[in-house]
Amino acid sequence: MANAGASGGGSGRPLSPHLQIYTPQINMVMSIVHRMTGAALYFGTLLLAWWLIAAATGPEHFQLASDFFGSFFGRLVLLGYTWALLHHMFGGIRHFIWDTGSGFNLGTVDLLCWLSLIASLTLTVSIWVMAGGFAGVF
Repeated sequence: MANAGASGGGSGRPLSPHLQIYTPQINMVMSIVHRMTGAALYFGTLLLAWWLIAAATGPEHFQLASDFFGSFFGRLVLLGYTWALLHHMFGGIRHFIWDTGSGFNLGTVDLLCWLSLIASLTLTVSIWVMAGGFAGVF
């Protein structure tokens, strides 16, 4: 008969620890954010497709899309899409480095995570400043 013991289960195997037990680390957070940006890119790409279809459909449809993307909310969506695209790209580069078998010691893992976050934020702000995109947002 299996030992229920300290595990609290009937199988005698230890229970998986809950998320409350772990202290959040940068690599855990970046893993979650990478998945979230992937989902955000899906919806952002649908908006991009809408814009392209509106451009091909005619001036009144394109004007509707332009009005949306030119609004405060639309610019915030574009700002978020820009950051999600860059963050997901840098996360992909980080994963590519790991796929080569490099960068697995904890210091390098943390460094790559922080670099991907800093690079995505810096590049997003740089792109928006150079394009003059913040004028309609803030």
